[in-house]
Amino acid sequence: MSQHIDAIKDFVIRGKKNDAAEAVRQALAAGTDAGLIMKDALVAAMAIVGQKYSSGEYFLPQMMIAARAMTEVIPLIKPHLIGVAAEKKGKAVIGTVQGDFHDIGKNIVRMMMEGAGYEVVDLGVDVQPEKFVEAVTKESPKFLLMSALITLTMESMRRTIELLNAGGLRSKVVVGVGGAPLSQKFADEIGADFFGEDAYVCVQSCNQRLA
Repeated sequence: MSQHIDAIKDFVIRGKKNDAAEAVRQALAAGTDAGLIMKDALVAAMAIVGQKYSSGEYFLPQMMIAARAMTEVIPLIKPHLIGVAAEKKGKAVIGTVQGDFHDIGKNIVRMMMEGAGYEVVDLGVDVQPEKFVEAVTKESPKFLLMSALITLTMESMRRTIELLNAGGLRSKVVVGVGGAPLSQKFADEIGADFFGEDAYVCVQSCNQRLA
């Protein structure tokens, strides 16, 4: 069965979505446990992709293609997972802040988070601070992840955290921020819990805060 796992992982890393899907079907037909496929093939593959991206071996297009291959095959194994909801690591609300319509980085983070076993509520782009707070109230997530690619929109993150504080919600959610113009210094300044310089770092930062 390990050959099936290795094949799926390799296809996802290389972004071969059709080959990955066929390999998943063959693995399931051979009796490979769906949970193993998720953990040892898909999650493991995206961890490697994230490392390659962080090291500069992979660039944004390759990372996106791999992430799409992963999302393509997840529906094939979901019906075979027992207690899939219970296996989720936690819930994350994610969105691009008000005034910013860039979604590539946010979408990669979402796919990486889903691949790592998180339930993700994606609010989309141009999300007002009030909408983030509303989602935190409604969804009770473990994480709130905000993205910005335009310097002028970064202050929306500060406003969101101010509203969380005002509503007594700040202590109930871990806030992560990311995007090209951001830095750890800015994250500290506005009171965020962490700065994710890329999708892989974001997922790792969330994993470290699960306890």
